[in-house]
Amino acid sequence: MNEIDLKTKIEGLKKAIAEHKDFTGTYESQLKETEKELKDYNKVELTPMQLDDIYEAVEAGVEQFDWSDTDNFEIEYGIDYDGKVNCESHDFRNSNDLVQMVCDKVCKLFKEADCPKDDNS
Repeated sequence: MNEIDLKTKIEGLKKAIAEHKDFTGTYESQLKETEKELKDYNKVELTPMQLDDIYEAVEAGVEQFDWSDTDNFEIEYGIDYDGKVNCESHDFRNSNDLVQMVCDKVCKLFKEADCPKDDNS
């Protein structure tokens, strides 16, 4: 091969690589979309009204929680340089109680289905 043939081949290979990069982007977006479809395939479809009911149940569960009970929090106090007491850190301790309240409200919206004995799901 001579110099012109090699330069032509290099340009052709660069063009082929660029075209395949375009295809790669298309394939990657299709792959992500298909993976999302597979993930959503077995999900139960809910109407907007049912989703609103779930939202309201979660909201009711959170509102029922006693946020003013200081035993639900672990608070660490400190003193500033000017002598003021401040809260250096606070942790929420009773998240299990909150989760239970929310789950109780949401579970009231559904009826549990019987599972066949030979089905593992």
